[in-house]
Amino acid sequence: MVKVGIVGGTGYTGVELLRLLAQHPQVQIKAITSRKEAGMPVSDMYPSLRGHVDIPFVTPDEADLKACDVVFFATPHGVAMAQTPELLAAGVKVIDLAADFRLKDTAEFEQWYGMAHTCPDILAEAVYGLPELNREAIQAARVIGNPGCYPTSVQLGLAPLLRAGLIEPTGIIANCASGVSGAGRKAEVHTLMAEAADNFKAYGVKGHRHGPEINQQLRTIAGRDDIDCLFVPHLLPLIRGIHSTVYARLNSAGQAADLQATFEAAYQGERFVDVLPAGSAPETRSVRASNTVRIAVHKPRPDTVMVLVVEDNLCKGASGQAVQCMNLMFGLEEHLGLNLVPVLP
Repeated sequence: MVKVGIVGGTGYTGVELLRLLAQHPQVQIKAITSRKEAGMPVSDMYPSLRGHVDIPFVTPDEADLKACDVVFFATPHGVAMAQTPELLAAGVKVIDLAADFRLKDTAEFEQWYGMAHTCPDILAEAVYGLPELNREAIQAARVIGNPGCYPTSVQLGLAPLLRAGLIEPTGIIANCASGVSGAGRKAEVHTLMAEAADNFKAYGVKGHRHGPEINQQLRTIAGRDDIDCLFVPHLLPLIRGIHSTVYARLNSAGQAADLQATFEAAYQGERFVDVLPAGSAPETRSVRASNTVRIAVHKPRPDTVMVLVVEDNLCKGASGQAVQCMNLMFGLEEHLGLNLVPVLP
């Protein structure tokens, strides 16, 4: 059994981790931390977990995290990098759902997250946790930087095109929209029901912290430094779900290629990536509460490709992907704990 600790168990990604890990056949949840809610049974805060998680929240000081095999950080940015050195020294693996181990350039991290990076040596060894694109490195990793929800959808939508060299490096546009749970559980005016319901808007138009993450990873996938993607996020009046529409210019090879066949070949055998039949348009409700990504590729003009991607932002976009990485890190079957049929209606 893999002994698991969760730091920051009261937010949406924390409770999603609990939902997944509570029914994982090879996991024992040892500790869930929260300073504010210490002593409260987890099921009192989240009644959905009654009968599945029977331990209380504890303070970080009370949690014996060093006795765990792996610790998930479902915390604000900056928390994981403060505690990771001590955990690694004790032989504990770390999976961070925030951004502490995503951006490899510390100056870029500091620019977008407004804090100094305190362990650049660990950042250098951290592995970016997108299994479909980085499986072998994840298996050998001690530290995982779990991808952002938007970057997951954009990368999976563009990877087959980039790896096959079918698109121009610039002029890529990612027009993406997320449900309000992507903003977290904290109380903010823009996520109030009266503000977000019956509404649709862009945000972060002048620049969003997922933009540099997307470009860093697309350049890694393509193996070239001139890839440039313009990313614009939007807020959907939904609780869960991401819908990304990604556009790129096809080069001569791309214009001649069978794009549907390219995507089907790229994700053949991938349990959590579903390439839909030609002409399809995926819906967010088709992946709700699951670890599945659904992709459709279109060619609206001879020189243009359009890729539609949907995912659940809390599952494949966060906690489900983290569990997928954990399975790989401990030599378990990758799908364990993640055989989730989407919830409909």
